[in-house]
Amino acid sequence: MVYKLDRTIGIIGLGNAGSALAKAFSKKCSVIGYDINPERYNSESLSTIKLVNSIDELLLNAQIVLLSLPNERASVEVVNDLLLSRKSPELIIETSTIGPHTAKEIGGKCKNEGVSFVDAAIGSGVKAMSLGKAVFLVGGNDQDFFFAQSILEHVAEAIHHIGETGSGSGLKIINNAVVHSILVVLIEAITMARKLQIPIPTLVDLLKGDDGITRPLLHRIEERILEGDYTGGMSVTNARKDSMLVLETAYEYGVPLFAISGSHIPYDIAKDQGLGEKDYASLATLWESWANVDLSN
Repeated sequence: MVYKLDRTIGIIGLGNAGSALAKAFSKKCSVIGYDINPERYNSESLSTIKLVNSIDELLLNAQIVLLSLPNERASVEVVNDLLLSRKSPELIIETSTIGPHTAKEIGGKCKNEGVSFVDAAIGSGVKAMSLGKAVFLVGGNDQDFFFAQSILEHVAEAIHHIGETGSGSGLKIINNAVVHSILVVLIEAITMARKLQIPIPTLVDLLKGDDGITRPLLHRIEERILEGDYTGGMSVTNARKDSMLVLETAYEYGVPLFAISGSHIPYDIAKDQGLGEKDYASLATLWESWANVDLSN
């Protein structure tokens, strides 16, 4: 059981995510909020927290500060202001969606000033956050992580320590990239289905099955790429053939493909590099070569 928190939490950035965090924390402790846009102070959802007009005013009563800001530039500027304030915070928890490079940059500045810092990317929706059931993906050294964990556990369903500073933010943007890219693929797919007079719900049911959208993740990545096993299975040659059929059909029916057509290129490269008879998960070896990494366990 997580008891009430005997600390005052400051939250900078009171948009959808920041307001949800403020609401959740206000059930556990005193919360002070600040946003550069004073119009947000009229929101009924912020009625349970104290609102202030500056970062300096926030730091007078809150030494634990969470950031929920719209972009990297805002995060860098706010952290600079926090570190230059007459009373620097003890801990900065960056929940904004930022890149790992920016997280490391901010973390380095905080370390130089003796301020604890973690990037705690949020892996859950606003509704879960407001209910105190957020999922946090945290990057930071062990000491800073345990400090942040003692704060975040009051509003979290799960807290994952991913690794060093920047790893939490990195995991989130990778996950977002996969989700956003898959959406484009799915839109292209259902458009083709409509053109071919295939019921879209039928396609959705097929993709939800064991041989659908999760198979590349569970079989090709977990069972093949992570194991470095590319023998047997569906060959690059056959997968490339299927890809060509989709591209030809889309052209015939006037369906523009961006994501699906782009994904065909590695199959051509794999064929040219002699991977034709290997399982098509062997496309991973192309990235191993290009990025100089080993993707197997």
